[in-house]
Amino acid sequence: MKQFTATTNEEGVRLSRFVEKVTVGLPSGVLYKSFRNRRIKVNGKRQQPDYRIMAGDVIELYLVDDFFPKQTEQKPRPKKAKPLTIVRQDENVAFLYKPAHLLCHSDRTGDANLVDLFIDHLLATGEYRPAGGAPFKPAICNRLDRGTEGLVLAAKTYQALRDATAIIREGFITKQYLAIAAHRPPEGRLSAFLKHDEAKNRVFVYKRAASDRKPIETGIEVLCEKNGFSLCRITLYTGRTHQIRAHLAFLGCPLLGDRKYGDKDINAAHPSFTDQALCAVQMSFDQIPPENTLCYLNGETVKLENPELLRRFAEL
Repeated sequence: MKQFTATTNEEGVRLSRFVEKVTVGLPSGVLYKSFRNRRIKVNGKRQQPDYRIMAGDVIELYLVDDFFPKQTEQKPRPKKAKPLTIVRQDENVAFLYKPAHLLCHSDRTGDANLVDLFIDHLLATGEYRPAGGAPFKPAICNRLDRGTEGLVLAAKTYQALRDATAIIREGFITKQYLAIAAHRPPEGRLSAFLKHDEAKNRVFVYKRAASDRKPIETGIEVLCEKNGFSLCRITLYTGRTHQIRAHLAFLGCPLLGDRKYGDKDINAAHPSFTDQALCAVQMSFDQIPPENTLCYLNGETVKLENPELLRRFAEL
């Protein structure tokens, strides 16, 4: 028998999902048979698979040991990056600053990443107290490309992650970026169609619709021009993969420093820009329904003050 005590981090998680997360290779047939045979209990009593866990619940799993992960040698943590910068936070969410070239999630390189920095911070402050083998870990709700600087929304609890994901999915958040583009792009709310080639990890933008293309809308406002470049405010009305980078390139005004969609000659003339000149500077919230626990964010705008991108544009 294995026993777990749920914390606020597991609040609202389905009991069946909890069991799936703390076990390894447990067939669904065995899982639901264990529910019927009273081998899965909460606070000493039988519960249904769709029971929503509450903080303080004691969960007992009367399953054979083969279905629990073996103790393994702890892998070394990725090397540290700069200290975590929190722009704003409350008991549910945090708005984090991601510098350019910092990963959002871990990868094969072993480099530092934003998720681990966030978890380490919450462990240090005591806001995250994982129960043994508990399924939920604090997570980020949106991601930025490695070379993009800016704001990332992170969740401290399972419920916050679920509701923040719904906010993003349903379009109750508007995200704005600053970008340094070559030349002067057209302004306004611009439409096009995007096709994602997953094998090449690249997208392609087209003027006309097709069955394998998704519509995109990008708002562009030129704030300032200098030495053949434009500092632009970009509003994302749709949030497709690489949308800003690919759309600006399609318009003939690629981002400075963009190695995937940019202009090789322009980039070669400005070698200090090793990543795309793009920064997520603002998140605004509106029309979040009252049943969403993060509806208190309605009408709120979170801004990143003095992004590195502004300094770099001034030095062009």
